[in-house]
Amino acid sequence: MKKLFLLILVGLVFAGMSMSVLAAEVTSNELEIFSWWTVGGEATGLKVLFDEFHGKYPDVEIINAAVGTGAGSTAKAVLVSRMLGGDPPDAFQVHGGQELIDTWVEIGKMVPVTSIYESEGWNEVMPEGIRNLVAYDGEYWAVPVGIHRGNVLWFNKDVFAKYSLDIPVTFEDFFEVAGVLEKNGLIPLALGSIKGYELGHTFETVLLGTLGAEGYRGLWTGEKSWSDPGVAKALETFKKMLGYANEDHSALSWDAAMEYVIAGKAAMLIQGDWVDGWIKAKNLTDFNYGQATAPGTNGSFIAINDTFGIPKNAPHQDAAMEFLRVVGSKEAQEKFAPLKGCIPVRTDADTTKFNDYQKWSFNDWTDNEIVASCVHGSAAKESWATEYKDTINLFAADLDVVATQKALVSIAEEALAE
Repeated sequence: MKKLFLLILVGLVFAGMSMSVLAAEVTSNELEIFSWWTVGGEATGLKVLFDEFHGKYPDVEIINAAVGTGAGSTAKAVLVSRMLGGDPPDAFQVHGGQELIDTWVEIGKMVPVTSIYESEGWNEVMPEGIRNLVAYDGEYWAVPVGIHRGNVLWFNKDVFAKYSLDIPVTFEDFFEVAGVLEKNGLIPLALGSIKGYELGHTFETVLLGTLGAEGYRGLWTGEKSWSDPGVAKALETFKKMLGYANEDHSALSWDAAMEYVIAGKAAMLIQGDWVDGWIKAKNLTDFNYGQATAPGTNGSFIAINDTFGIPKNAPHQDAAMEFLRVVGSKEAQEKFAPLKGCIPVRTDADTTKFNDYQKWSFNDWTDNEIVASCVHGSAAKESWATEYKDTINLFAADLDVVATQKALVSIAEEALAE
């Protein structure tokens, strides 16, 4: 009995030591988090991460330094200014892949977070393909929080039912449906391109649908030339698709274009699955919508990986490390994903409470061909992605297939030679 009492006492002492160590891990009273999540499901998802952190560290004040922008274009410029100006946040949102590695890790601006992966056992519950997007030189440099899908066709079910239309699977299907819709006074494809990334995003799906997963990957690795006839074919297809889009797209954001779909003025939108989070955040319970893979891309999944990393000179690095521990936790990812409209990175997440879209996406995630997005930072370095987006925006204005393909060839050759 005495021995048992001593064992219990020793256990309590060690437990107390463990709790005191945990409490001592965060001595900072502030934590500044930089992101571009300011609206809809993005904002509510970010709040869940903050709430999870506050549950563990209630005395730490979180400063939300989010900068509103489409796909992070404005926010990234602000971040560059702060990072290079010696005023880094404590942690910031960044797409896994080249955006993280080429922009920040290779120039020595980040803190490795491998220790968290080891202590939390994340190597066993996060797929290797995703971990590779945040790995460099034997270390992990960021923690992924969710996986978005880029090649999603959102549509108004009531519009399709009214005209007895099938959901388009191929490009031929798309143009057949678009012709019927246009004859009946509807906008076949809603598009908003004011943020600068949306046209490049849509064209990514056309490239994938034209070249297939292997061919698409090859464009970004140099295994397939941008002079390939398939690229010209993709540009011709995109040119034809733009002819079925709303003429005011350059004045609209994607969510404003989605309002056309909600109102039944337009039938379809090609956009990432943050649309699902936005719909839920707006509580559009009466909107009868559906989703499918973008034309030609059935069996493929354009993965967009949101992560958080820590700058080398972060003023509250201890709090930032604990925030990243929360970001990668099972509890936080299960709460975050339904609000954001994405799926968890963790394979052990409970998806039973997810909606139909997320269950569909998660099932595809497990058996589809996974490819990385250029526009959203994974497939190509930031400079290449920027020139690609600018070129596709120019193409939407002049519709010059030959000149655009030549420009894409030149941009790729220069980027791959660096």
